[in-house]
Amino acid sequence: MAVFLDRDGTIGGHGGGEHPLEFCMYEFTPAAIRLLNDLGIKVFIFTNQSRIARGYFTEEELMERYNNLQIELKEHAAKFDGIYYCPHKIEDFCECQKPNIGMLLKAQQDHHLDLAKCYIVGDNGSADMVAAHKVGAKKILVRTGWEVSSLTTYRDSWREVEADFVATNLLHAVHWIIEDMRQTTE
Repeated sequence: MAVFLDRDGTIGGHGGGEHPLEFCMYEFTPAAIRLLNDLGIKVFIFTNQSRIARGYFTEEELMERYNNLQIELKEHAAKFDGIYYCPHKIEDFCECQKPNIGMLLKAQQDHHLDLAKCYIVGDNGSADMVAAHKVGAKKILVRTGWEVSSLTTYRDSWREVEADFVATNLLHAVHWIIEDMRQTTE
């Protein structure tokens, strides 16, 4: 079992692809991740980063910021168990860019996961919720980042999919995940 977190608009940022060195976590993110860590649940970032292929920043810069996020989280006794990212442009038609499931399949292979027992938290219905639906994971849409437009302007792009829960933010989503896990094991 694991929780996959979108990066931009879910753990921080503003919902659009911003430069990794400008990316900041929301103030509630470390507490949310620590709750999952304390329960022994693996926590992964999975994120589309097409700006790498478009030359806005490098994979090295993305990983430098990820390593700095780990240092920041350590100050709160929290950590990510890994990061999966797609560096390709949309027109590359790769298998890893959400809503495709290549990143999830790689994590499944790397960590021997049953994706149907995992949770995916994101702010983008047409990317995060559709990817979660494809692998049978629980789908939590957060109201940070793109959520409002995911439920209004862009709802047609994922009309066949329903979120299992719509949360105010990541911390709210994690509380729901913990309660859902308790109910599932009873």
